[in-house]
Amino acid sequence: MRKFDLIVIGTGSGLDVANAAASSDMSVCIVEKGPLGGTCLNRGCIPSKILIHSADLAMAIRRAADFGLQVGEMKVDLDYITSRASRIVDEDSRNIEHAFQHTDNPVLIKGEASFIDKKALRVGRQEISADKILIATGTRPQVPDVAGLKESGYITSTEALRLRTLPRELIVLGGGYIAAELGHFFGALGSKVTIIHRHPVLLRREDGEIAAKFTEVFGRSHTVMVNSAPVAVKRMDGRVTVTVEEVVTKARKEVAGDVLLVATGLVPNTDMLNLGVTDVKTDARGFIKVNELLETDAKGISALGDVIGRYFYKHNANHEAQYVYWNLILGRKVPVDYSAMPHAVFSYPQVAGVGLTEEECRAQGLHYAVGRNDYANSAMGLALQEQDGFVKLLVDHSSGKLLGGHIIGPEASILIHEVIVAMKSGNGSISNIVRPIYIHPALSEVVSRAASNVE
Repeated sequence: MRKFDLIVIGTGSGLDVANAAASSDMSVCIVEKGPLGGTCLNRGCIPSKILIHSADLAMAIRRAADFGLQVGEMKVDLDYITSRASRIVDEDSRNIEHAFQHTDNPVLIKGEASFIDKKALRVGRQEISADKILIATGTRPQVPDVAGLKESGYITSTEALRLRTLPRELIVLGGGYIAAELGHFFGALGSKVTIIHRHPVLLRREDGEIAAKFTEVFGRSHTVMVNSAPVAVKRMDGRVTVTVEEVVTKARKEVAGDVLLVATGLVPNTDMLNLGVTDVKTDARGFIKVNELLETDAKGISALGDVIGRYFYKHNANHEAQYVYWNLILGRKVPVDYSAMPHAVFSYPQVAGVGLTEEECRAQGLHYAVGRNDYANSAMGLALQEQDGFVKLLVDHSSGKLLGGHIIGPEASILIHEVIVAMKSGNGSISNIVRPIYIHPALSEVVSRAASNVE
């Protein structure tokens, strides 16, 4: 059995820890069963944003007449669009693997890891062990238990990112950020999109006002069936039919299309690790339980990223990697600071948020004030003819501390950074947004005016 100081399972943000540990003269082994780079690079945020840029351009072309520009017929080459994204990410992944093949430390072993003892693993025919182990194996798409679904020839986000032919009619199961982003991508390029979602609004974890507005705007371009659950799926003559049941009335109807995309959530890649021979514990959904130091119940074994089920964002995994290095490698014992953890949904319209929602403020019994401003109340918002977008800020009524910020509209993923920086600067006061001089007529004025409008 080959012995190392550290074993890292998974090559997403776990690579940051592996490289740092190797630079500290630890012997490190990296185990990866798939392409290197993790979910974000290979089947997540990187390829999806490359594709979505094409969709955003398509939306701009469709709106050109609103700004006095006459554009001819738009032709979509999906094969080129997805091949370009695949080529970029595949090359990056190969370059990462190539780099590790030419180093003695960290050592890369390709294959699926499975524990054979508390601190020992089998990867193919090799057996390895270490006193310190980091589990960073991520997640995969969840497939719900719906009659006939597994036989229907459905796709998940993994296959959708490499689809070569544009669906004429796309049915999407789910209403979270993956469904919203991929629905926007295919819909903007010409697919007729139908979203089937069991909850009252899309993006239900967003602030209530944001989720309601997103559902309204998204529903203008696509068919949105909320409060609806799939109960059966069948495929015949190249067409897929989903039987949908209304959650309250139990009324049923059928929806037909040529491609079915399942985007109903994520499950952790822990079921193949054979964790039963270790002291590592998981919750009812299979996510690894960790404490505030990202330590599992097994001494010397930590976990980070999607596999612990806290925040499913690459920037969060990168953030946690720093703490794993401090706690697991250096032994500093620093609790993870998750304050002002932001997120964004790259759909149409864009959505971004940080901190508490208004519903969470109410649930916690906080005495808060709201600052709100529509894009249309800014010069650049008028130039963009933006009628739906708005910024919403939540502020502690007595201290003026920012509790949360939520944006829907153009460049929301960029504008939210003003709120993030304000929350993390000094005492995190709303004055961090009010005091600066903003360029006129930059779009960022919509955030400044929301701050000035705090009750």
